[in-house]
This record gives sequence, structure tokens and C-alpha cells, in this order.
Amino acid sequence: MNKFILLAFSALLLTACANPTENNFVTLSGSLENSKDTILSIANNTGVLKEIKIDEYGVFNDTLKLNTSKGEIYTLFTNPNNRAPIFLKNGYDITLKGDADQFMESFIFSGKGAENSNFVLAQIQQSQSIGNPQDVIELEEAAFKKRVNEIKFEYDSILNSYNNLDSAFYASIKKQNEQMVAYFENAFQENLTMGKGNPSPVFTDYVDIKGGTKSLSSFKGKFVYIDVWATWCGPCIQQIPYLQKLEEEYKNKNIAFVSISTDESQRSGGSWEAAEKKWRNFVKDKNMSGVHLWSGKDFSFQRAYKINTIPRFILIDPKGNIVDANAPRPSDPNLKNLFTSLGI
Repeated sequence: MNKFILLAFSALLLTACANPTENNFVTLSGSLENSKDTILSIANNTGVLKEIKIDEYGVFNDTLKLNTSKGEIYTLFTNPNNRAPIFLKNGYDITLKGDADQFMESFIFSGKGAENSNFVLAQIQQSQSIGNPQDVIELEEAAFKKRVNEIKFEYDSILNSYNNLDSAFYASIKKQNEQMVAYFENAFQENLTMGKGNPSPVFTDYVDIKGGTKSLSSFKGKFVYIDVWATWCGPCIQQIPYLQKLEEEYKNKNIAFVSISTDESQRSGGSWEAAEKKWRNFVKDKNMSGVHLWSGKDFSFQRAYKINTIPRFILIDPKGNIVDANAPRPSDPNLKNLFTSLGI
């Protein structure tokens, strides 16, 4: 019996040595040169999870127990201007070295689990090198295919150059790379019909709040800045004061500001009559300027522009061609820059 107990105990020790228990917390240490801050914070989308003290030499060392067994990307920061991503998982032991004056660009992670964070930084750097995705989408077809293949190769190469990534994280990034390529391909196809210079889809006989109806052709010879909105849409309402300022500033220019309400029966007790009344009352109560139209039961213009969320702003030239199928909002200073570039 004693020999049996001894053998069993020996086997237990061997098992324990072969499969050491991982810590159920993260250890994070390191140093930040030129640091003027005394606290290093770790946060996710719910808020700050941990505040770590930075000593007078820029050195820090602490632990953090995460409430999930999965690895995730968190935000590391000392102040609003110094922020960087970090991939953490219970059991990791990460050392960070960097310069507070080059907060993210200088970061080097080492230790258990560090490869994930180093990869994230490398991917961010690669993303910045792409520039404006719209420039890729507007390339000629042969050049577009070549550039997208280059982008895919670059992203896959970065991913595969890190050998010790968390398996679930690796799989999610692999999927994201595939989705990125799909985005470019879909956007390129859409740009063939909705790109700058293409004839705009039209709307016909939309109810005009001032009486009668209007169509896109009613504004031929003018630039047309279209606001697709609804009375129930909070973000739409937020843009109204900015839009009204623009209308006043450009009232003597060759541009029409056209607001198209998409208020429908479903949000008005099943009544189209109530939907139209709600729109009319809203425009009147807000003393809204510009041209105000109601699309009623006609969703063809929305479908043609693939409008899934509102507000949506569209700019059309005097010939009825698209200038920008997804134009800047009235609150965006880039909109006035665009108007200026068009001579408006």
C-alpha cells in the first residue's frame, strides 16, 4: 500500500512539472524615457481597468487580472495624447520599453505574449502606408488589381512573420485581411457606377413642402447637395444647424441644398399620411430653409445609392453627374474646401 501511495505521489509530481499552472493575471513592467507622467493606464471599451505608477526614472511594474480568458487588444496611455494598443491575456509577462516623446512609434515589447502587441504595432504602421483607400478604389482596373494584391501580400507577410501569436487572434486577423480585400473589390465595383463623373441615379416627383413635386432634373444647371434624413434620426437633426448656416452662406451661389425626408409609415403608426404630416410639422417648427422634399413610398433613390444609414450626403454637378456619392457632412470643414475646389 505504501509503495502504491509513493508511486501515485511521484506521478502527481511529474504531471505538475510537465504542465505548470499558468498565472491568472498579467504582469506588465518596463520603462518610458522622457516620461513626465506618473500614471500608466490600461483601458478597454468599458473604461480604465488599471492604473500603474511610473516612478521618477520612468520605470513601472505591476499586475492586472483580466475578467476574460481570451486575449484582447487594450489601450495603454499616460495622457490623451499618448495612447497605444497592447494585446493582453492572463498568464502573459510583458516588458515594455519606449520613449514618452514617441509614445507608440518607439515601443518594443518583450517577454511572454509580447509578439501579439509587436504585431499590432507593425500592422498599424502598414495601414498608415496605404494612404487614402479611395485613391486605391479609383485606380484603373489593372492597376487596382495589382495594388490590392500587393496590399494583401504585405498584410499576410506581416501576419506570418510573427510565429507566436495567440491562435484565436491569428485567426481573427486572417479573417480581417480577407474582409479587407473583399471591401476593396466591392468598393471598386461600386465605384464603377457610383464614382465621380458617373451619371447620378435620379428621383422623380418627390413631394415639395412648398407645393407640387420636384425631381432631380428640376435642379439641372446647378450643383445639388442632397441631405437624406428623417425626423426620428438624432444624428440627422444634429447636422441641421450646420446645414442652415451653409444654405445662408451659399444662397447666392450656383448650388441647391435639397433635403429628402425618408419618413415612412412604420414609424408613424402604419400611416403614410401621418408620416408626411410629421415631416411637414418638423420642417415648419424648426423653420428649416432650403428645398425640402419627401420621398414617400419611393425608395428607388435610396436603393440606387445603397443608403443603409442616415444622414447621408450626396453632391451632384450641374450636368447631373456624381461629384461625391458620400460627401462630407455640413459640420465637416472639408465640405467647404470641396465647394471651393469646384468653384462654387
